[in-house]
Amino acid sequence: MSMMPTDPRQVFLQQIHERPKRFLHEWIGVPAHIHHVAYRMTNPALERDRTREEFEQLLSCLNIPDADSFIGQKLGYGSLTHSSGDRLVVVWEAHTEYYSYQVWHIADDPSRPLHLGPLTFPDFEFPFAPMGLRINALDILVQAETAWSADTIRMMLPGARVYGSRVFGEDISVFTSFTPDDDGRERYLVTTPGRDMLHRHMLQIIDGITMIENYYHLILLPFPDFGKAVDRIQQLEHAHLGEQAMIIEQLPTATAPILTGWVNRLSTGFLEVNRLSESMRYKLAAAVPYATIVKSNFRSFMEEPRQPFRPLSDYVFNRISGVTDGYQQLSKRIQALQGDVQNLVAMIRTRAELLLQEQNVHLLRNMDKTTTNQALLQHTVEALSVIVIAYYLTGLSSYVWKALAHTGWIADDATASGLTVPAALLLSSLLIWLGRRVIAKHLRFPASPAARDPGK
Repeated sequence: MSMMPTDPRQVFLQQIHERPKRFLHEWIGVPAHIHHVAYRMTNPALERDRTREEFEQLLSCLNIPDADSFIGQKLGYGSLTHSSGDRLVVVWEAHTEYYSYQVWHIADDPSRPLHLGPLTFPDFEFPFAPMGLRINALDILVQAETAWSADTIRMMLPGARVYGSRVFGEDISVFTSFTPDDDGRERYLVTTPGRDMLHRHMLQIIDGITMIENYYHLILLPFPDFGKAVDRIQQLEHAHLGEQAMIIEQLPTATAPILTGWVNRLSTGFLEVNRLSESMRYKLAAAVPYATIVKSNFRSFMEEPRQPFRPLSDYVFNRISGVTDGYQQLSKRIQALQGDVQNLVAMIRTRAELLLQEQNVHLLRNMDKTTTNQALLQHTVEALSVIVIAYYLTGLSSYVWKALAHTGWIADDATASGLTVPAALLLSSLLIWLGRRVIAKHLRFPASPAARDPGK
């Protein structure tokens, strides 16, 4: 029965305490020549598995047997020994944003010196071009030597200035000029008089150097876009200040169409600022934690000055401190501009709401006047309607009285017509009053369909 844990929590805890490079330490030695290269992944969640498949392809191309290789979720390595006794070790690591390859050439004869430049392992050539954007490449020479003079180190590491530090509180020195060679690799020299001491700290030194360089380059990678964003945000700030002054001056007398035009124009500008904010946030957000990683690796080095050279941290800290401060300052400027635009739009909308309220009040007043005039007109029409109806009733009744007078039923038709006038006025008034009551009843209490149709 298998004793491997099946609970995912136990598996996770086992991975925490596992030493992933425990076998790698047995394969490396001094002297060693190392080529390190790191590539940025566009979509790490999707591409991380592809990088593992790429490393499997590398092992296959180099004919490294399964017995001499290991492939985990984010780490893999393999070893190949040549007939001459030299060993080739390839290492793959996948990190949050990038993945890297290390190719180690370990000489069989400790007294045989290796040199910076192309790897001299027999018949070795990297078989394909890895995917992603190359962010960093290093050429590292690990050599046990007792008599490295300052002039010799400067000849090995050409550049404007050579930096050097002692690390781990031991007589282990790390030198670099931070100047790439013709193949774009920055050169490092790691040396100490004792091979055993250097071998004991080998993986820590190489991991520290590569971590510092990888994250240092990731911090500087968006710097060109940062420069363009600074120019663009300055243009937007200048345009916004001019527009803000104009709007504040004209706001008390602005009409509704003008207010609408301002809001539309400011909304378009706000969208552009938002796009710039999202783009730079994606590119710059990781700069501060990456700087923390760089500084923590230097602390773990326990770095001390190596006279007559300046420490490695002087160069790196001087570069990343100003850059990360600039990144943060740009983010603050973008946020401040977003807030100013939002406040200005809110002020314009408040003014538009007040103007709309004034228009509504004016409209209600006009409606009141119109209603009063309509009521007066209605009363006038009703009065005239009473007179007209009475006139027609009197006219019609006169024909009746004339006919009765002609037949002898009445003696004087003129007197009868005169007496009919008051009665006609009363009748027409009653008809107008009843009609108004019927209309008002139907308007206030509309009859339901069931009431209109008793059969339902």
